[in-house]
Amino acid sequence: MTRGPTIVRVAPGGGGSRGIKCCCCRCCECLNFGYLISNHGIIKLAEAMLGGLCQSLLVKYGMSEANSIGSAFHSFLTTASACLLTTSLLIACYVLSSKTQQLIRQSIFECLFNAVACFLYFSASSYMGVAVNLYLYHQYALVNMYAAYPAMTAVYYIGFIVGFLHGADAFISYKYFRGVY
Repeated sequence: MTRGPTIVRVAPGGGGSRGIKCCCCRCCECLNFGYLISNHGIIKLAEAMLGGLCQSLLVKYGMSEANSIGSAFHSFLTTASACLLTTSLLIACYVLSSKTQQLIRQSIFECLFNAVACFLYFSASSYMGVAVNLYLYHQYALVNMYAAYPAMTAVYYIGFIVGFLHGADAFISYKYFRGVY
């Protein structure tokens, strides 16, 4: 079975949400700030902010407990770092070029990235949840003002939320890829 020709849709330039509005004109119209207030942009920003929150909580409160948590800490930190980096690069590309936004969104890359990120966040959060409750809860029950347990608990809860966001983004990207949007 042969697939027909691939059609690449590029939205025409222009639009009222490009650039920065200064007094009576627009500056830096090469930037696509309108993307940041679109539905897809809001999802991407939420993924980046929550992924950054997970990463910062892991570094601030989890580094001292990395030996007791074990590989769950390292797998979650690797997942958060890789997904945050890729999501940040995608946001930067989309803000810098609306043509790039159209071309990447209709490729399979964003669909596959979000599906893999969803799987990685769900698996890392599950593993972290087991490790935190198995190894850190006893310290939390014994030591007054033990901050690692609540912080790591928040990390794996937020990880499930970010995984869900990546899953929804994968579904939306797949619909966009198939032209059903």
